[in-house]
Amino acid sequence: MRSLIIAAFALSAIAAPAFAAPCKDAHGKFMKCPPMRVMPMRRCKDIHGKFMKCR
Repeated sequence: MRSLIIAAFALSAIAAPAFAAPCKDAHGKFMKCPPMRVMPMRRCKDIHGKFMKCR
């Protein structure tokens, strides 16, 4: 049981840097990933200023 826990910890310690920065430039070198763009929620209002369904 103890060896299984140690093996899982070692595997996660090795695999963590691989997923930390998946962005690469044209030369194959790791670089900082650009921030993800968040789409703003559309808020539609009628002529009275009340929220309504967007079309």
